[in-house]
Amino acid sequence: MQLTTVSRNAMCNAFVDLLNSGTIVFETSGDAEVATCTFASTAFGAASSGVATAETITDDSSATGGTVDHAVLVGAASTEFAELTCSVTGGGGDIQLTSTTIGAGDTVSITSLTMTMPSS
Repeated sequence: MQLTTVSRNAMCNAFVDLLNSGTIVFETSGDAEVATCTFASTAFGAASSGVATAETITDDSSATGGTVDHAVLVGAASTEFAELTCSVTGGGGDIQLTSTTIGAGDTVSITSLTMTMPSS
């Protein structure tokens, strides 16, 4: 199946709209919270060519701390919508971090985030 650009945009927009006022929770391999950043009330701009770019994401200015294994995308009503792999930069994770080790009280920032709906 090959999706048209119109379909890709609609599917991408439907998904990212679920994240409005939601969070991205970084967790250990045992699912303990390491840090939580918050999406804006409109989490992403409109998709173009199947790609939506996040609006400003609020930092976690006082992380719990730990070793990040994965991240969970959570909607405003605490519904989990996706789990993403995490790695250091260049490690191939869905989310790539400067370091997967976060200290207690550290600030965790997300400088950019895109969601892509592939054509096939």
